[in-house]
Amino acid sequence: MDVRIYPRRLSGVVTPPPSKSLAHRLVIAASLAAGTSTIRNTDFSQDVEATLRCMQALGGQWEAVEDGLRITGIGGIRQPFGALPQFDCGESGSTLRFLIPISMTAGQGGIFTGRGRLMERPQEPYFHLFQERGIAWEQCDGVLTVQGQLAPGEYRLPGNVSSQFFTGLLMALPLLEGPSVVVSTTALESASYVTMTMGVLEQCGIRVRYSPQIRSFGISPGIYCPFETAVEADWSQAAFWYAAIALGSNLRLRGLNGRSSQGDAAVVAHCKKLSQEGTAVIDLSDCPDLLPPLAVMAAVRRGTTRFTGAARLRLKESDRLATVHQMLSALGGAASEEADSLTVYGVSTLPGGTVDGANDHRIVMAAALAAAPCQGPVVIRGAEAVKKSYPGFWRDYENLGGDVRVL
Repeated sequence: MDVRIYPRRLSGVVTPPPSKSLAHRLVIAASLAAGTSTIRNTDFSQDVEATLRCMQALGGQWEAVEDGLRITGIGGIRQPFGALPQFDCGESGSTLRFLIPISMTAGQGGIFTGRGRLMERPQEPYFHLFQERGIAWEQCDGVLTVQGQLAPGEYRLPGNVSSQFFTGLLMALPLLEGPSVVVSTTALESASYVTMTMGVLEQCGIRVRYSPQIRSFGISPGIYCPFETAVEADWSQAAFWYAAIALGSNLRLRGLNGRSSQGDAAVVAHCKKLSQEGTAVIDLSDCPDLLPPLAVMAAVRRGTTRFTGAARLRLKESDRLATVHQMLSALGGAASEEADSLTVYGVSTLPGGTVDGANDHRIVMAAALAAAPCQGPVVIRGAEAVKKSYPGFWRDYENLGGDVRVL
């Protein structure tokens, strides 16, 4: 779907959708629990649907109820299946990386498939662990087959590739019969997402002890307990509405938790920095998903903005350092990219233009919010990509006064 947006400031009240990152973790925890859990305020984005689908492949059962989900878990079953279960992870990196180790505790591995760039995204931290432990794996033609069983022990892996590997292990290892330790051999980037994981585990009765001095997580065996909870609003998606406010729209956001463990709540502090003139440097190592909305804010500020700690963005749904650069250039902005950074040079106005959404939900949403201050219309190719994380984005955009025409 391609759309044309005519410049118009937005106005009104908007509630960001439920946190996709938190929903992934809660769905997995509920599916591993011994009993039935209720998760309120859920949104059926494509990524969350992928996690539901994969936990169902392990035996979990779910049903949609008013304002949420009711999930009956498998109780941490460790018996092997008759054949390797198959996991269709869609385009969800979280689903893939969380389920790989879990499949080797609740079963004996699995066959993993995906779409888009998903199966190209690096899994080397897991592969190194597999080699150390004699676990068989093969990746061929977009299909990853893993066969083997995790054992209690020490797991050492780098923390500068993705925190998702740590979450996968932290959620899987309590299902084993002995204690384990997970050690980050480098500084742990996106550490807030691991904090979120630990919060979900604690809610389910799973004990994890973190030692910051040696960057280690001590994990005791445990049984996931059922729970009732609600998914808080997503700061990652709220960041796009913050961008709209910075660009002159009159919006009020509601439903956000100001004390959230979500790392993208840092958008508030970054917005304050971008509201000031002059040179600004923003480190994205703990909140890489904020680059698209922050780059849009930076495009029309008085000054130069350098976004650092962003190498991992080249491995997302698109090469986001490249596609953000291309988006800004297409709209008449000015930017330059390096291996792990993006520099945006503020301009007085954006003429508008045509943006390739690159099958990336965050590029599409950033381009939509960038349209407001443009002098001319903005055309976005592949606007349906928002379904991956924010299915109601275009509805909310129009309800706030946005002028969107489907081409």
